[in-house]
Amino acid sequence: MQRTIRYVAIDDNIIDLLLLKEYAAAFPILQPAGNCSQPTYAIELIDQLKPDLLFIDIEMPGISGLEILRKLKQKVPINIFITSHPEFAVDGFELAAFDYIIKPLTEERFANTINRVQEYWEMKQKANAYEVLFENEFLVIKEGYTHVKLPVHEIIYLEAMQDYTKVVTEKKNYLTLTTLTGFLENLSSEKFKRIHRSYAVALPKISAITNNSLVCGTFTIPVGKTYRNEISRLKLL
Repeated sequence: MQRTIRYVAIDDNIIDLLLLKEYAAAFPILQPAGNCSQPTYAIELIDQLKPDLLFIDIEMPGISGLEILRKLKQKVPINIFITSHPEFAVDGFELAAFDYIIKPLTEERFANTINRVQEYWEMKQKANAYEVLFENEFLVIKEGYTHVKLPVHEIIYLEAMQDYTKVVTEKKNYLTLTTLTGFLENLSSEKFKRIHRSYAVALPKISAITNNSLVCGTFTIPVGKTYRNEISRLKLL
């Protein structure tokens, strides 16, 4: 049976902590390990509990969530910011945050994030290795002791998951130990385009374009604000 994800929540607002706990209770894979409303004790608590997942605010008395993550030096596998301050998003992602949620936290937004976390966690638990080699029009993906030769034209989109990239195809998804930026450096810019901090799409797979998203077959993929002007000028292939 798959191991649960033990989480710790750090927020000086007790009401926000209680709301997060309520939303998290709907996901059996999430197991509360502890929470902390006094951020100055956060590092000590995390060192003691060794959680798999950390939910953390940014603007807190004594020490910010960004400072806490810098001091932790990636001791926690998955870090998610939940904050009222969108202006720190770049700093958050530079610290390899899995997601950056703007308050007020909603049940729908939380569920979207946890579904992504669960998929990422399951793929990590199943695979022994995530190596990928780039060979012309193919990717060679190592899954444990098996090597999968995947034609590049089968890729629908790519999703950043911290230091990993999820490769999405019609038949199966793969997790590779390569950042999205590194992945795109090895693929043709004429065939793949970044549309969001966390997503890149195969241009031939786009079937519809809106201001906020792209449709690729059965998938709808969000377009980041900084990419919208450029995406609006795309012509469907």
